[in-house]
Amino acid sequence: MSWEIVDEGWGRRAVDFATLLEPGNCREYVAVHQRLSLGGGERLLDVACGSGLAIELARLRGAVCSGIDASPRLVAVARHRNPDCDIRVGDMQALPWDSESFDVVTSFRGIWGTTPGAVTEAHRVLVPGGRLAMTVWGDVGKSPGAWMFLPFRWTTEDAVQHQADMVRLGHPGIGEAFLSERGFDVEERFEIPFVVEFTDPELYARGLASSGPAYEAIESIGEAEFLRRCVELARGYVHEGVPLRGVIQLFGYVGTKRCA
Repeated sequence: MSWEIVDEGWGRRAVDFATLLEPGNCREYVAVHQRLSLGGGERLLDVACGSGLAIELARLRGAVCSGIDASPRLVAVARHRNPDCDIRVGDMQALPWDSESFDVVTSFRGIWGTTPGAVTEAHRVLVPGGRLAMTVWGDVGKSPGAWMFLPFRWTTEDAVQHQADMVRLGHPGIGEAFLSERGFDVEERFEIPFVVEFTDPELYARGLASSGPAYEAIESIGEAEFLRRCVELARGYVHEGVPLRGVIQLFGYVGTKRCA
């Protein structure tokens, strides 16, 4: 799949994604930045940066940040949030920066088993001893909040299989080998907090619809039907006085670029 078409799925509801879906990722972003002991002056590149919230949080820790994403509409939001950062539209498997430009590369569920070139490129742009931190889904189906992602399966069998191929890096040993084979010394896989929360079924439906996997389902059944089914599904999980909440298993890896 060409990187240029990513905007069709992820960019069509960029503002909804930035304000309804992405804020829940703060736990994930903060946990990874803390594990890296991210500090002042480090040059950081966020790969598949989306609407730039992770960059904004890294800036608060003093990092000098850049980012790249395939969606022009998400990059527009990221630049709006981070006006002094170098954020570009482009292909994460052909990064438009010189070799050894960064101390840290992060990617939050943006690098998949189907995109090995992104790891090779991260290795190239890192200084010797630089670190790559990335997160990947664990066993979503067995997570307490698995119901929240059920609508992603309202698509074709081929699309569902492609989703499974993308998330295989969360399996024990797979992610470690994936990074090690591309020049990184890899720490042991660690679990990352990830929670999805919404105020009501209608906002859940609208927020979920702003994601790329939802777009595949919307192409199959139509947007009105997708939203209707999401609302109906979420109503079964409403509890008085608390938000809709789903905890999803997520893992992280940190790899250090081997010195030649």
